[in-house]
Amino acid sequence: MYGTIARIRVRAGHEKAIVDGQKKWEKERKTIVKGAVATYLYRLDKDPQTMMMAVVFRDKASYVANANDPEQDKWYQEFRQHLVRSPQWNDGEIIASS
Repeated sequence: MYGTIARIRVRAGHEKAIVDGQKKWEKERKTIVKGAVATYLYRLDKDPQTMMMAVVFRDKASYVANANDPEQDKWYQEFRQHLVRSPQWNDGEIIASS
């Protein structure tokens, strides 16, 4: 498996928009995006405006194909409007899970 862990800083008052945007992706995109497995969104206890998003794909090829899809970019541009700055992306192979 392959994916990313993104650190995102949400604009004040935009937390619901981030959650709603993720639900929209799950409903509209996940079923058609080859290799999409799961997405997890964490709000940090120490700073509620900072969230971590873990995204899981079946393999790197599926992840890269989604990242290069114009429809994914369209979703991302809408998502990005609710952030203070661009996410810090940390891509990599998932080497263990339980």
